[in-house]
Amino acid sequence: MNEPPLRYGERQIAEARLEAVPNPAPDREYRIDLTCPEFTCLCPRSGFPDFATLSIAYVPKQTIVELKSLKLYLNRFRNEYLFHEAAVNRVLDDLVELLEPRWLEVVGDFNVRGNIHTVITARYGEPGYTPPAPPSQK
Repeated sequence: MNEPPLRYGERQIAEARLEAVPNPAPDREYRIDLTCPEFTCLCPRSGFPDFATLSIAYVPKQTIVELKSLKLYLNRFRNEYLFHEAAVNRVLDDLVELLEPRWLEVVGDFNVRGNIHTVITARYGEPGYTPPAPPSQK
């Protein structure tokens, strides 16, 4: 039996590659905060889906992440079997490699499963660098 052809969104996700674009203000220190509330991956032990909100914050140097490429890249995780820690650390590593930022943080706030709420935080920073404070919560 033949597999049905991929739909256009499935093709875009399968072909997704993170893309960097030039920073429009490379001489200015500023912080970019992104929230991705629909992150999913699969538990490598049970196969059950895990749902999380990923928060990405970074201080760019020469490049910034192109947002559509980030969206498609994150959607690729939905069929991957990964522990929470592995998913968050992979996103951090891939973004650091792509962007070479001054500082970058990825927080995975995973929905409760089995009565346990998990939050994973992974950071990268240039030695001695202190990032700007996050935006105030209203």
